[in-house]
Amino acid sequence: MIHTHILGFPRIGHQRELKFALERYWRGGSSQNALEDIGRELRARHWALQRDAGLAWVNVGDFAYYDHVANHIQMLGCEPARFGFLTEEPELHRYFTLARGVAAETGIPVPGQPALEMTKWFDTNYHYLVPEFAPETTFRLASQRLFTELSEARALGHRTKVVLLGPLSFLWLGKEKTAGFQRLSLLPQLIPVYEEILRRLKAEGADWIQMDEPILGLDLPAAWQSAFEPAYAVFASTGVSLMLATYFSPLKENLALTCRLPVSALHVDGIRAGDELAQVAEALPDHRVLSAGIIDGRNIWRTDLDQALARLKPLLQRRHGTLWLAPSCSLLHVPISLAQETTLDSELRSWLAFAQEKLAELNALAQALRAGEESVVAQLDTSRRALASRQSSPRVHNSAVAARLSALPENADHRHSAFGVRQPLQRQRFKLPLFPTTTIGSFPQTGAIRATRAAHRRGALDDTQYRLAMASEIALTVRHQEALGLDVLVHGEAERNDMVEYFGEQLEGFAFSAQGWVQSYGSRCVKPPIIFGDVFRRTPITVEWTRYAQSLTQKPMKGMLTGPITLLQWSFVRTDQPRSHTALQIALAVRDEVHDLEQAGIGIIQIDEPALREGLPLHRDQWHDYLQWACRAFRIASSGVADTTQIHTHMCYSEFNDILPDIAALDADVITIETSRSDMTLLHGFGHFHYPNEIGPGVYDIHSPRVPSTEEMVRLLEKAAAVIPANHLWVNPDCGLKTRGWPETLEALSRMVAAALQMREKTTISGVN
Repeated sequence: MIHTHILGFPRIGHQRELKFALERYWRGGSSQNALEDIGRELRARHWALQRDAGLAWVNVGDFAYYDHVANHIQMLGCEPARFGFLTEEPELHRYFTLARGVAAETGIPVPGQPALEMTKWFDTNYHYLVPEFAPETTFRLASQRLFTELSEARALGHRTKVVLLGPLSFLWLGKEKTAGFQRLSLLPQLIPVYEEILRRLKAEGADWIQMDEPILGLDLPAAWQSAFEPAYAVFASTGVSLMLATYFSPLKENLALTCRLPVSALHVDGIRAGDELAQVAEALPDHRVLSAGIIDGRNIWRTDLDQALARLKPLLQRRHGTLWLAPSCSLLHVPISLAQETTLDSELRSWLAFAQEKLAELNALAQALRAGEESVVAQLDTSRRALASRQSSPRVHNSAVAARLSALPENADHRHSAFGVRQPLQRQRFKLPLFPTTTIGSFPQTGAIRATRAAHRRGALDDTQYRLAMASEIALTVRHQEALGLDVLVHGEAERNDMVEYFGEQLEGFAFSAQGWVQSYGSRCVKPPIIFGDVFRRTPITVEWTRYAQSLTQKPMKGMLTGPITLLQWSFVRTDQPRSHTALQIALAVRDEVHDLEQAGIGIIQIDEPALREGLPLHRDQWHDYLQWACRAFRIASSGVADTTQIHTHMCYSEFNDILPDIAALDADVITIETSRSDMTLLHGFGHFHYPNEIGPGVYDIHSPRVPSTEEMVRLLEKAAAVIPANHLWVNPDCGLKTRGWPETLEALSRMVAAALQMREKTTISGVN
């Protein structure tokens, strides 16, 4: 028995229909019913695609209007009490308030209540909303949405597999909000609710239930490990057909435990944990089904079908003819279809497989195992030709890049002097006040800006007209910042479509899809570049616009760059060489840009690395090697400057405390980080570590339309000043402002500057300078 299935499918739609429906609803331009209609239409369309691809079941429960973890927060009845929701408040209204800190229908802020904290989903660029747990947290079945979607799928005649985030992973991914409290202690209350959900899903006709427990791929404390078997014994008593899904990482020390759990089927990531497939096939009892994640769910390269079949055939024999085939993880992390990609050249396009093409690959593998390879001759031939083309293409390797890397000096990743020498030189140069104010880089990307860029791309606007329009937007942004009284300015990035895509478009070795959108969070979608070959920079990328912006003001103008690790992590990366090698290539390209900015008179240069933490392997024994090459890549990009040039970096939506020595080793003069949603708790580690350089903790959340008061920002800065020396603190938002509108941006920044002024007065009175 050979079945194919998937762990999840992209939610956003071929044309980003979900994104536009959400934003229309949030603006008040459509009703809840209209939004729900779009959701139903997308689910039905995606189920039909899965059925037509020959999958044994369609997935129910992988759809979310914002985030699947937020779905579980509502379903399990543990919305934080701090939001003060009233019984009669509509479910979707509460859902978006959790995500955005604002009532969706009216756009009126929820005073004093920021949105749930947001952080990265394991080592991906997807962001989830973090559950909040306290001793008083209770659980109950509080939402019918999952059962409604099951009913929809069954009404359309589909066999179904319902997807749930497992209880241990749900608790692990949350945070305690009370000191000394252990969230694992909530498990006994949570298990009965999951049991109720399982029994009801079975009663309402679900064929299978997929329980995702990705934390089985982590280094778990003993208490968490020991909690699995009692919990899953309860679930086994329900009689449901339950598949346990693990992904993103090898099971390692959790392999034996995972194979013992009383479930009907077990899914293993055969890409990230490929060496373990054979071990699991041996250890898993014969009466349980093995699901092999044989197609890469995280990358877009076409599968080597011959190699996949060579791995699958021994597994099929060992499992006595019963084997399920699937992608390694949810297809949420790849674009939907290559069918819309008319701009990619035919050679490169032949190397790729998006979500729908991966479904076809699954079907071909299953057919080959069922009826022999002769039944899929055409598919195998296409796979072989694509692989051969990619291996032999002259576009992939560049001898000049290789020569430059081999000649790189050992000290290329070190500044001329230590931070203690650089800091006074930079202070003398820039003469900034205490609590200097700045922003993270981007300013509102208005409809007019986007329309101008689009018109230029399609040839409706010539280069001269385009440059005049962008210059006007940059000048407006500079005027606004000067009027606000910000201390260090930025040019606003009006010319940039995305912080990764913009740079990738101007670097060799990168390619771009036209519609290869992937969800990052909520309605935020990104179009990751495709790194197919050696990376290098031909000409300056940012110098002209930054020099122009500096000419408009006497205040320091920051040059804004994306760092090598973020360019790597937020791209679909070539698999024919180590990621560390590609990172060094990108680092040299960024180093060239830093040098040219410095030569143009730009004295402050920010190299954003929000993805540094995200790139960490999920097992700690692999952290050292990654951090060595990742931090070296950043330093190579940033170290070729004079001591008087100030290097900034920015990181957001990650936990940093366990890698603080490595962050310090980046040796950036200033780091800005996201801290407002966590109420500055992320900053405590920097204080305990005695972080040596300067730091700008974000004082307000730019991912929410909510504008906090000056007093709220002052309170956060006072908390920051309690753990970081005042003369090392900067004042800034959490992240870039491209998704916000001008009115809220100006209001928020005005309050931020006022907060900085209050802090200067208080600190001067107390005698700190």
